[in-house]
Amino acid sequence: MKSQMKDIRMQMEENEDLNVLMSGLRGTNIDQSDFAEQGVEMKVIDFDKYDDGTNEDKLPLVYDPEAIERYWSKRSGAVVQRAFQLATIGGGFISGLVADFITKKTEENSVKRAIQLREIVTSLGPAYIKLGQALAIRPDLLGPQAMVELQKLCDKVPSFDNELAFQTLENELGCKWQDVYSELGPEPVAAASLGQVYKGVLKSNGATVAVKVQRPAVLETVSIDLFVLRRIGLFLRTVEGFNTDVVALLDEWALRFFEELDYVNEGQNQIKFAESIKKDLPQVVVPGTYMEHTRRKVITSEWLEGEKLSQSTADDVGDLVKVGVICYLKQLLDTGFFHADPHPGNLIRTPDGRLAILDFGLMTQIDENIKYGMIEAISHLIHRDYDAIVNDFVTLDFIEEGTDLSPLSAPLGRVFDQALEGGGAKSINFQELAADLAQITFDFPFRIPPYFAIIIRAIGVLEGIALVGDPDFALVDEAYPYLSKRLLTSNDDARLQEALRYMVYGKSTVFDADRLIDLLEALESFKRDVSTSSGVSAEASANLEKKTSREALQFVLSPQGSFFREFLLDEVVKGVDALSRESAVAVLTSVGLKDARIPILFPVLGLPNSIALAPKVTQEDKDTAENVTKLLNFLLGRSGNSSGSNENAFTRETFEEMRPFLPAVANQILPTLVERLSSRLAARAVREIFA
Repeated sequence: MKSQMKDIRMQMEENEDLNVLMSGLRGTNIDQSDFAEQGVEMKVIDFDKYDDGTNEDKLPLVYDPEAIERYWSKRSGAVVQRAFQLATIGGGFISGLVADFITKKTEENSVKRAIQLREIVTSLGPAYIKLGQALAIRPDLLGPQAMVELQKLCDKVPSFDNELAFQTLENELGCKWQDVYSELGPEPVAAASLGQVYKGVLKSNGATVAVKVQRPAVLETVSIDLFVLRRIGLFLRTVEGFNTDVVALLDEWALRFFEELDYVNEGQNQIKFAESIKKDLPQVVVPGTYMEHTRRKVITSEWLEGEKLSQSTADDVGDLVKVGVICYLKQLLDTGFFHADPHPGNLIRTPDGRLAILDFGLMTQIDENIKYGMIEAISHLIHRDYDAIVNDFVTLDFIEEGTDLSPLSAPLGRVFDQALEGGGAKSINFQELAADLAQITFDFPFRIPPYFAIIIRAIGVLEGIALVGDPDFALVDEAYPYLSKRLLTSNDDARLQEALRYMVYGKSTVFDADRLIDLLEALESFKRDVSTSSGVSAEASANLEKKTSREALQFVLSPQGSFFREFLLDEVVKGVDALSRESAVAVLTSVGLKDARIPILFPVLGLPNSIALAPKVTQEDKDTAENVTKLLNFLLGRSGNSSGSNENAFTRETFEEMRPFLPAVANQILPTLVERLSSRLAARAVREIFA
């Protein structure tokens, strides 16, 4: 897989637009500095000038477009001033776009306009910077050149006055800062569009902390910009031929942005996220939160030493990327509580070699239906079930419900058949593949859901970091082990169990032993990755790798493997039954009695006078027996499919390794196996008599 992915990347890099897109999604263009560049100036309004002091109404603390409309409608002076700033700053850009369109130089000047757009967005402050970053991961809304320039946006503006910061801090805490911190500042260690961070020491316990203080008038600045932009969006709704619903996009984005303005919410997110991952991923560090010293505009968190993972040269960066992939997959497919700001600067390598994740102001909840839909789509893709995949697109919100899907299966099948064809990535004509996909998205109403853009960005950032140290890195290789773990341990989840069944059966009645073994090996790979990253010794990790089959058997006998164990018992019963009949047919054939029949001494009216001595053996029976034999050989640590060779014979070492499992086999497996086999043989005998 790694070599195939490397071939794919090389061919994608030959396509300029695709290369730009992938670089952007990996975050390689993002400015990771702690402060704004020299000369960056943010345009602001003196809101105190427009405060009438009556406090008759206030701006909402959660996004409410109607309340924002009421508030700013009464303050026309501030709105006119902000609108004038927007017109002054953006007027030249808009007139340039019009000129490009008239002179047919739109494509020729695309880079120039994209640079202008980035500079405008930066100067307009927090709302536009955040909105620009959100658009920068939406290839369905922006062209590649505009995306690459917006991806260069740093979430930074000049730091604001320390006196203002300390005044905000004291107003929020309701006391002098010296009452809470024995040390603080005096200068910020980082500044961003919403606030700036100081390093301090808590007076109560001497702990070193990070204190983030919100920039003055952020709520006012953001809300007045939303008020103006929403008015523009409402106007665009009336323009014939303009199909993008700007108002809906703004409302969706603003809802989450307002959450980011509440540092109490960020602190609670931080705590919830840490709780959701600490059991399975002790290698991931989340800063502790001091909620007693956290307010809407101030958050006090544990100070974590470390270096940005994207800038680290440590030998374990590759291992930490694997941990990061597992962490984000767990959020996506398990907890559903997803870190929605996957900036390279938010991933830190700690001095003790762990992965720290920072900044939990922006989170998203992945819907249960979406979580299951992704796993189901993967299983459908493996079996090339394109009719099912088309329905998955609806489940995953790529296609609106109610759309006629019947014309989509055939072209989608052609595209994916080409991509999945044997012979590796070199056999794929990427220009044709890209053209086919582009045509499909043009012919059908595809859209990129906001949650998916965030997911792609998160995974892309991790991939970008990994590729610096490992050009052969293949994200699929790293993701599959966690997916297998999620499927194989789905004991109480009917929908995941059905996805597992489809994964190993497809539309056949016989399971695919090779695919099931792949899943079990991937599960073992997951355990090794977690153990290695947790500090397990190299020797212990090597021993674990040597005993993959023993570990797989241990999983089957464990409480976690209960669903898989039930499935395996059913298949073993079918396999033993098939093997016994196949052996009986072989013996009878060797003595010339294959077609012999046994007469019934006391025939009953309507029943046959004799029954066949040799039992029937179908092709399905043979396939089942072969697959069961292959799977059992894997679980027992034997390399082949037959049990007659010396290579596969049990050794004393094998028996000793098996000894710990024997009581569980005797108590859990054999009684159930005998009972089910007896029932199956009796039922088959009755069927053959009445056949």
